[in-house]
Amino acid sequence: MTTDRLTDADRSFLFVLGSSRPDGNTEILARAAAEQLPAGIPQRWVDLAKDPLPDFQDGRHEDGTWPVGEREEELRRLTLEATDIVIASPLYWYTVSANTKRYLDYWSGWLGVPGLDFKKRMAGRTLWGVTAMSEEDEVRADGLITALNHSAAYLGMRFGGVLLGNGSRPGQVRNDERAITRAKTFFEREAPLARFPGEEETGER
Repeated sequence: MTTDRLTDADRSFLFVLGSSRPDGNTEILARAAAEQLPAGIPQRWVDLAKDPLPDFQDGRHEDGTWPVGEREEELRRLTLEATDIVIASPLYWYTVSANTKRYLDYWSGWLGVPGLDFKKRMAGRTLWGVTAMSEEDEVRADGLITALNHSAAYLGMRFGGVLLGNGSRPGQVRNDERAITRAKTFFEREAPLARFPGEEETGER
């Protein structure tokens, strides 16, 4: 699959909420950005805290198969149906939340599912990030940004970057005028092919 020259009619967004509390600052910021999408673009929202995945157990190099639960099957289906996947996770200890990391860990399992071709099917799709953080120094979100960029690069995805906002107390991100302004055009930006450091210079992929 490729997202080159996709029209609005071809696109669909999956918003993956990774906060441990409902209606948090990250979700508020993500919804502010989503409101700017054209009405014809489908949006699906999943809250990882409401129906959490069990801890991922990597059985790729063991005999037998790992039983697939309904929640995992649903998330796998939604992930593969979307052209654009938005990871909306607060900045917890300078990276994504535990719920978000668990979801991404399941991507490792999906890579090994016979006949699924997860890596091939994810190539060309676009990964985005949204995060709210208590610090105003945006450099402190570099770990989260790196994790998402590298995940996208490994799968041959595009990476649209991370929409950053400041907020700790409930609803505080609404006072971050710069973040709210950036949210209005965030999904309009061109998402380049994600690359690991050094690939730009060497041309390797």
